[in-house]
Amino acid sequence: MISGIDQTQFIDKYVEPAGDRLLHQFGATVVIAPHPDDESLGCGGTIARLRQAGYPVHVIFVSDGSMSHPQSKQYPADRLRQLRETEALEALRILGVEAEAVQFMRLKDTQVPTPDSPTFTTASRDVADRLENIAPETVLVPWRRDPHPDHRASWHLTQAAVAQLTDPPTVVEYPIWLWELGTNEDRPHLGEVRMQSVAIDSVMALKQQAIAAHCSQVTRLIDDDPTGFYLSPDLLRFFQIPTEVFFQS
Repeated sequence: MISGIDQTQFIDKYVEPAGDRLLHQFGATVVIAPHPDDESLGCGGTIARLRQAGYPVHVIFVSDGSMSHPQSKQYPADRLRQLRETEALEALRILGVEAEAVQFMRLKDTQVPTPDSPTFTTASRDVADRLENIAPETVLVPWRRDPHPDHRASWHLTQAAVAQLTDPPTVVEYPIWLWELGTNEDRPHLGEVRMQSVAIDSVMALKQQAIAAHCSQVTRLIDDDPTGFYLSPDLLRFFQIPTEVFFQS
């Protein structure tokens, strides 16, 4: 089966433009980002619009992002983690989120625990404690079948965490790699979720600046690892449309 889903066709056919209603429905929001950059790619425009509307936004980064360039001698794991955290804070500053509203769990990149992992219970309790302290109305987390193991694991952690709360927030999902790598099995099935979009025309420049702040991922800044991850212009085109898509059960 050919990977990738026609983004424009899918949105035009299945996704309901929600106007400002969805933003106000989100209200105080926590964004769960598996890696530094997922927040800007998947919902950077929505973050900016929520902040402009006066809603608090917190971001929790699940993994340390240290495996984007695993063979780099110039940027070993600890240095790369520090760089990616600095980039994330700058990206969120551009979007209007204060550093005090950002948390880093620093789980190992590519090893975010899944439900069958012995560390899953501890990690989900950690997420639950963080959410309990923030008490958001909405949690944004990557789509449950987004084609990246850390993204799917982050969804499972979030579901387990929310189930532990006495006053659980609404969980809403955002796709990242669905368009580039997804199969028909990965996409939402009709009737499975409500598919809506937020217009981000007015903040497109901010979103693009936030993405660009992740220099280690969108440039060849780290040039001593030929296997390193790189968000090429071809990949970035999926994040240059004037809408962001959300799925809600």
